[in-house]
Amino acid sequence: RQWHAKPLTTDSIRAFKKNLETVGIEPKQVLPHASYLLNLGHPDPEGLEKSRQAFIDEMQRCQQLGLKKLNFHPGSHLGRIDEGTCLVRVAESIDQALEQVAGVTAVIENTAGQGSNVGWRFEHLAEIIDRVAHRRRVGVCLDTCHAFAAGYDLSTSEGCEAVFDEFDRVVGMKRLRGMHLNGALKGLGSRVDRHAPLREGELGTAVFEYIMQDPRFDDIPLILETPNPEHWAAEIRWLRRLAA
Repeated sequence: RQWHAKPLTTDSIRAFKKNLETVGIEPKQVLPHASYLLNLGHPDPEGLEKSRQAFIDEMQRCQQLGLKKLNFHPGSHLGRIDEGTCLVRVAESIDQALEQVAGVTAVIENTAGQGSNVGWRFEHLAEIIDRVAHRRRVGVCLDTCHAFAAGYDLSTSEGCEAVFDEFDRVVGMKRLRGMHLNGALKGLGSRVDRHAPLREGELGTAVFEYIMQDPRFDDIPLILETPNPEHWAAEIRWLRRLAA
């Protein structure tokens, strides 16, 4: 986790594109994650400007790599400004980046609401989007662990139906650009961001069955962020069986 990354070279860009081609992944299926250091709603002018410049840099790197989306956590008020002011700053930060970088969509990730993080309510996401002038290039990535920790009950198929109906009503399913599929180590409404393997933890497996069988999620990246990378292949095989 660092503020400054080395500039991409022509060779590294070419190698990245070649690797995607080799494994059969289209650029539209790639959803890179911005640095966790970014705080686009930072209460201090210096921290805010640093985050904004780093965000623009990450958007430009996506553009260089031929990628169309960048996922990021919206930010935190750090207890020094009110929530509403923080949301306005996040929206202004997004607008600045979209004005400077063409062709890349800013994809806001919902948070667990841990500490002073904003973005854990669907209403937060909607307010940020509504305040962005270039909102046609703003999307959302939903993290299953974060949603559950924030109080959205995805532990049953009925709960999933209600939560995604609410998301559609408040934000709009048309905004959904990707999902992070994670179990939750802590309980419903815990506001604790701790991922668990898909078949362990407090969330259960109903949400993964729901997502894999609902055509609304067919054409977006579904990304694992579960612990234990050695289990990823088995988790992916299990998800594919759910979709069959």
